[in-house]
Amino acid sequence: MSFDVVLTPDEGMYRGGAFLFTFTVPPTYPHDPPKVKCLTKVYHPNIDLEGNVCLNILREDWKPVLTISSLIYGLNFLFLAPNPDDPLNKEAAEAMQNAPSTFARHVSVTITRGGTIGGEYFPPARGTASGHHL
Repeated sequence: MSFDVVLTPDEGMYRGGAFLFTFTVPPTYPHDPPKVKCLTKVYHPNIDLEGNVCLNILREDWKPVLTISSLIYGLNFLFLAPNPDDPLNKEAAEAMQNAPSTFARHVSVTITRGGTIGGEYFPPARGTASGHHL
């Protein structure tokens, strides 16, 4: 089973963006976690340029008692409090740690009107699939 979810953070630096995620639920769920990908290209320490998501409850901290709602809550939390200590996008993590104002400016520009960072274009975050080879 597969389905899509659009997350629209209402606070934090990703506020105003809309991010499309696809969930693929394996037949072995709830013993194994769903596969989750972000289809909206986003400048974020915990989401790489291919849309892979670094969230502990999708990996080593998965427990069968967790639900799809738990995952959505965890994804929302990633937008509220990105974790530069466990990055998939190392450039974004380094900017967040070493130049927080530059990082915040990059996030704002990329989600509102789109922009290029480190040679990589990020379209505005409008809740659609963008920039990934699916």
